[in-house]
Amino acid sequence: MSFLRLRRSSPLLFALAFTAVASCSRSDSRARASASASDTTRDDFGVPIAFNTNPRRIVSLNPATTELLFAIGAGDRVVGRTHWDNWPPAALAVRDLGDGIRPNVEAILGVRPDLVLLYASQDDRLAAAQLRQAGIATVSFKGDRIADFRRITMIIGRIVGNEPQARQLVDTVDRTLARVAAETRSLPRPKVFLHAWNKPIITLGGGSFVTELLNIAGGHNIYDSIPAPSATVAIEDIVQRDPDVVLAGPEAVAQIRADPSWQVVRAVREGRVLAYDTNVVFRPSVRLGEGAVSFERLLHPKAR
Repeated sequence: MSFLRLRRSSPLLFALAFTAVASCSRSDSRARASASASDTTRDDFGVPIAFNTNPRRIVSLNPATTELLFAIGAGDRVVGRTHWDNWPPAALAVRDLGDGIRPNVEAILGVRPDLVLLYASQDDRLAAAQLRQAGIATVSFKGDRIADFRRITMIIGRIVGNEPQARQLVDTVDRTLARVAAETRSLPRPKVFLHAWNKPIITLGGGSFVTELLNIAGGHNIYDSIPAPSATVAIEDIVQRDPDVVLAGPEAVAQIRADPSWQVVRAVREGRVLAYDTNVVFRPSVRLGEGAVSFERLLHPKAR
């Protein structure tokens, strides 16, 4: 079953696709690393970024960049978004242009943007090329790690001319992450299974910013040795790794508790299946600090 098909049935899987679809393309990862090392004014497809253009009509087809734009004071310039851009609430007033993966180029052109922000997955390369051919400045980013949030925020701040606000946002998030890390540093670190999808069972690996948030919040991802952002795993292997806690989305928690096949996992049998807010945790953006706090409250409720 492909991520492309899954994402149309669930906002959670759309968010998961933002950490997994593009990671399957090693060439994209190498291009991003090379661009970052050689020229910080290139996007994650290696395309040079034009600054000092003062964009006034921005289409953001990535919930993470939409959140960033509103947080740094450029939300009033956003004229197009995806189905899944539901935060901040003001974003809901922006025109819905459909999916962010393989987007509708005609719909994008119809709102007359002067800047389009895409997610840098292999599936979006064609759309990026078509938009550039139409004369639209197009910048693509891929955020798998917390460091990517810092980098992308500062680049977007520079593009739209709001660098001071971007720096303030990064500093605010970093202070929250540092505070949570300090509060949990001396606490026991429970072993955690991070559930992302049920059929097949998909977990989050060491290549995901979600694992970084879990570490900051005083937990240990039992699949942190997997270098990719996510992976399909077998329930038998979960049993062997014996997590102390299972963290899942609210709907998945009910499914796991009711499914007899999950009773082989000790944490499930003993009632340690906890719900995390997927809208907060699954986006490497403005609410990274909030995501760390939410994990801390689940794993160490007496720490705060």
